[in-house]
This record gives sequence, C-alpha cells and structure tokens, in this order.
Amino acid sequence: MRTVRRLLWRDITSSVAFVSLAFLSLFFFIDFVEELGNVGTRGRTAGHAALAALYELPGLFYELMPIAVLIGTTYTLARLAQTSEFTILRTGGLGPGRALGLLATLGLAFAAFTFVIGDWLAPAGERAGVRLQGQFDDSLSIAGAPGAAPGAWLKERRSTPTGEHSISVHVAAASASGSLQAVRIYEFDGDGALALRISARSATVDDEGVWTLRDVERQRWPGAGTTAPAQTQPAERERLAEMRWKSQLTAEVVAAAVLPLATMTTRELWRYSEHLSDQDQASQRHQIRFWNKALYPLACLVMVALALPFAYLHARAGGISLKVFGGIMLGISFILLNKLSGHIGMLQGWVPWLAAAAPSLLYLGISLAAFAWLVRYR
Repeated sequence: MRTVRRLLWRDITSSVAFVSLAFLSLFFFIDFVEELGNVGTRGRTAGHAALAALYELPGLFYELMPIAVLIGTTYTLARLAQTSEFTILRTGGLGPGRALGLLATLGLAFAAFTFVIGDWLAPAGERAGVRLQGQFDDSLSIAGAPGAAPGAWLKERRSTPTGEHSISVHVAAASASGSLQAVRIYEFDGDGALALRISARSATVDDEGVWTLRDVERQRWPGAGTTAPAQTQPAERERLAEMRWKSQLTAEVVAAAVLPLATMTTRELWRYSEHLSDQDQASQRHQIRFWNKALYPLACLVMVALALPFAYLHARAGGISLKVFGGIMLGISFILLNKLSGHIGMLQGWVPWLAAAAPSLLYLGISLAAFAWLVRYR
C-alpha cells in the first residue's frame, strides 16, 4: 500500500503543480499587460508593472488552487483508468474505502498548503501591491459603501461623566507611509447632540490606539450633554499644530477598515468583525468573509472527492480530454456558486458559517453520491 500511496500522491501532486504553474503564468501575463497601460505615468516603468503583477500571484494562487487540484487529480485518475492501471490497483487490494482515504489525506495536505498561502503570502502580497501603488500616487483613496462618499467610517462608544458618548471617525485617504489623510472626528452625547468636532490634515495611529493628529482644528460645544440648549452656547474653536487623541480604534482596526479585505488574515477578519459587533455595526459581511476564508481551503478536499469518480468510469466513457473538461466545468461552477452564496447569504440574512459552507457541503454530497453509485453499479 505504501507503493500505491507514493504512486498516487506523486502523480497527482505533479499534475496539480503543472496546472497551477500554467494558470499563474497565464494570469501573470494578463496582469502584466494590463499594468503596462500605466507605464510612463508618475515614473512607472515596465519593472514596476512586472512587480505589481507579481504581487497579485499569491492571491490568484489561493483562489485557483481548488480548481488546479480538481483538474490535476481528474487528469491523473482518468489517465490511470484509461491505461487500466487503476483497475490493476483495484484488483491488487485498493478498495473504494482505501482509495477515498488516500485521496482525502492528500486533499487535507492541499488544504493546509492553501491555508498557508491564503493567510500569509496572499495578504502580504496585497499589502505590498498597495504600498507599491502608493509610491506613485500622492494618496490612496478609500472606496466607500455603494452610493456613499469615498472614505472609511469607524465608530466607537465611550463612557464619560455626562453619559455614554458615540464617536464617528471618517478617513478620506491613506498615504504610502501609512498616515491617514483628511481625518474628521465627530463626538455625540447621549442625546445625539454634537459635542466635539476635530478636523486634521493627517494622522497616524499606534498599536495602543493613540492618534497623533496634525494641523488640527477643534470645535467644542459646551452645552452638549447638559440641560442648557446647545444653540445658546457658542462653540469653542482652536487650532493646533499637533494633538494626541486616545481611542479604542487601534492601528489594527484602522488598517482593517482602510485597506482592502484581501489584505486581511483570518485572525484579523475575526477580530474586526468582533469589533463591529461590539459597536453595534453591521458585521455580517466581514463574518461571511471570515468563514469563507477559513473554510475555502477545505474546498481542496471537496475537489479531490469530485475527481475520484472519474477513476471508476469506464475507459471508453469519453477520453481524458473530455473528463478534464468536465472537471474544469465542475470547478468553475463551484467557484461561481461559492461567490454567489456569500452575496445571497448577506441578502437573505443567513448564518455566516452556513453561507460559506453551503457550496462545499453541496458538492461534497454530490461527489460522494456519485462515487457510491459508481462503486455499486459500475
């Protein structure tokens, strides 16, 4: 059995590696050609275009790994079936249970590898791409919610002697050095009256939640939070070259709100979704994203299970190319359904983990049902 395991694992791994290399080469070329359109603007060169396309590869590899596993495994098993090698292995003692166990172990290894790529290399590549873009732009604009003004909003609540206050922070852009630009801070008292407004040209945030604001204009309404009408109290205004503002919004929380979701690890997604829930903000999008990222590597296990029935098809039931094409269509349909499930889950208010796991559970059930039928009747 050790020889059989070595044969299957070696052939499948080499096929998956070849398919992955082919996909990455194709998408690298496409991204490189697209980046060439920016060459010559703000000092960009062909080398910068190649580097930007290179930074995209870890994220692409993470997205394409399940499809590569499906195509590589399907090709290997179909080839073994066509040459009757798999039939010889079956007569030599490779029963359905053992075959499923061998491929499941390899699928888990692929899943662990995919998780490492998606949780370390892909976010690092995305961050490097953002920094590279920031080298040629004065600032990186932050896309807001659909239909809303650009920028990111952050919120927190804090207890004060006059009651609980709510704070809203708006960040319009971020520079390549990590500083935030055009920062606006609004503090409201328990009655919803504006108590404090701070405008800053730029700001930096440390890991303890201390904001260093520069070129600051601060307005305070003394009447907020008291029985006196706020309109009868003149606003106190002052300009400061620099000030420090303590907040619960740490550098990690700010980065999660400012940077694209692709730059976040599984742990960062979880912590940011918990922060949103604590502040009574909508967190379902980030929770679904967390579960998608946590469960997506297990799609490699599902893809291996989908490929296994191809080994039990009769050699005359279509050539290898037809079976590989069928595997590609299955992989594409899985990726599309996986993307669609997250959007439907948000619209319908599904439980986040169920919205993320539904496509994998569906395709795993289909593959195991097909495998059981082929083993029993074919």
